[in-house]
Amino acid sequence: MRLLTRLRRNRLFPIALQITKYSIVGVASTLISHGVCYIFIFINVDYIYIGQILGFIISVMNTYYWNNRYTFKGDDNSGCKHWKDHARAILRVYVAYSFSVLLGFTLTWLMRNLMGISEWYIPIILLFICTPINFIINKFWAFKERMN
Repeated sequence: MRLLTRLRRNRLFPIALQITKYSIVGVASTLISHGVCYIFIFINVDYIYIGQILGFIISVMNTYYWNNRYTFKGDDNSGCKHWKDHARAILRVYVAYSFSVLLGFTLTWLMRNLMGISEWYIPIILLFICTPINFIINKFWAFKERMN
């Protein structure tokens, strides 16, 4: 109990907790996204991009919902209160993740066509590149209003 109290007093505790929450939400969304992507890879290797697009759409909605309710919620624990707030936040989240997807497409093409890396490994490699970028963009832009 004392350790938990001391941890909460630490300045870094809130950001560490937020990163942990973001990671939990991210794992669930990644499983969704990669699951969809791998289904398309299994069907036919040329469908990896369609799998990435569908996985993106589904996983970002999942990510928005849980980050809105769990990770980046306001101090009053309410998240967005009005539909306009939801619309603006969803748009920002999609823009943030769209940047990551464009980066992912570019890296997928480079890894697949120039480096000869197997498509089975590409989504895992992209995870380590895109996740930190997504956290920073979401924290400091997409959900910025919640941090005040």
